[in-house]
Amino acid sequence: MRMLYFFLPKKLSDIQKSEILESFKEGSETIQIAKKYNFSNATIIRQLKNMMGSDAYYKFKKRKSSSNLNLIENPSINASKNENEDIFFEVVPLTEGVELNSQKDLSSLPIMDFEFPNTAYMIVDKVTELETKFLKDYPEWQFLPKDDLNRKTIQIYFDLKNAKRDCTKDQKLIKVPNTDVFKIVSPILISRGITRIITEDKLLAL
Repeated sequence: MRMLYFFLPKKLSDIQKSEILESFKEGSETIQIAKKYNFSNATIIRQLKNMMGSDAYYKFKKRKSSSNLNLIENPSINASKNENEDIFFEVVPLTEGVELNSQKDLSSLPIMDFEFPNTAYMIVDKVTELETKFLKDYPEWQFLPKDDLNRKTIQIYFDLKNAKRDCTKDQKLIKVPNTDVFKIVSPILISRGITRIITEDKLLAL
């Protein structure tokens, strides 16, 4: 078990993750952030996608690029921005006429769009069978529609401490050194009725 620690990649602390997210939202480029924290640009992008969600990351990046272009083409925007920086409006979400139940998959991320870390951990029983649960067994996902709550899932961990914490005496912990395997075997998992994978903070759709 000691050998597992030797192969674990350098990880960002929770404080660093918060600072990185704040810096990105304030306009810093990922390359600048990577240099500041001595991580690769790919690692910073992956962390931002994990924290914000892949769709939100790309939308924010596109919006930031458009904003920068407007500032270049219209320098007067800076002046008007300073004059109105204390004025803000609260926008009330419009839900009338929207079928909220039809938006259930907005809470999940397609597995092919998710960038897995290099290593993951899984909890299995003593005969190395997958431990499956229903989504309704996870309190943090109770807000999902009823149909989704009846989906079968497996759970994977990227943090070894969290995996050890949830592993009972009747179970054992296995290391998955190549996380691409989850994308490769997704058709097999679907054939066994498993359509979701739960990570520490993401719900992946197969």
